[in-house]
Amino acid sequence: MEVLKRKIIEEGIVLNDQVLKVDNFLNHQIDAALMLAIGQTFAKLFAEDGITKVLTIESSGIAPGVMTAMQLGVPLLFARKRKSLTLQEDLYTEKVYSFTKMEESEVTVSRKFLSPTDRILIIDDFLANGEAALGMARIVKQAGADAAGIGIVIEKSFQPGREKLLEQGYRVESLARIASLTDNQVTFVPDGAGTTRFLPLRKS
Repeated sequence: MEVLKRKIIEEGIVLNDQVLKVDNFLNHQIDAALMLAIGQTFAKLFAEDGITKVLTIESSGIAPGVMTAMQLGVPLLFARKRKSLTLQEDLYTEKVYSFTKMEESEVTVSRKFLSPTDRILIIDDFLANGEAALGMARIVKQAGADAAGIGIVIEKSFQPGREKLLEQGYRVESLARIASLTDNQVTFVPDGAGTTRFLPLRKS
């Protein structure tokens, strides 16, 4: 997705060879127009898959998730990382380890919002080691529903998340795939042209 790649070039910050900071447009401040374009792209990719709900995890997946759900005309459901007074029982729960936060969370989804007849599209902002996506997929499986696919905004392809998901039979669609991060640039996975493009990023 070229508009997303340009946004990464213009506003992303490489913190180290593992971490790309995109809080200017994705996971702190939100570029609403970009999120709409992302939602439209995911909706086109999964238009023929009979999606009944979009599932994401709070909080960074909500913006691309809600735009995708709006384009597909289905509800957005998000897994909570903390239980609330109004969400205490009849829950699907899974433990998810966050690569960037270096902590484990127990994520929950109310059982009343997932049923065996659902076809779920999982959406997340980043794919690194695949823990969040796998946790959401396990919740879908607990409900007896079908995970039709997993949509990722930015994939760090040098980490094992994609391979883990593919090994378990999930369809993965990532809008920007990063092959490597260095001190001042990102390398995107070739998009079919046969060559890797080196694109400079501004430093923090």
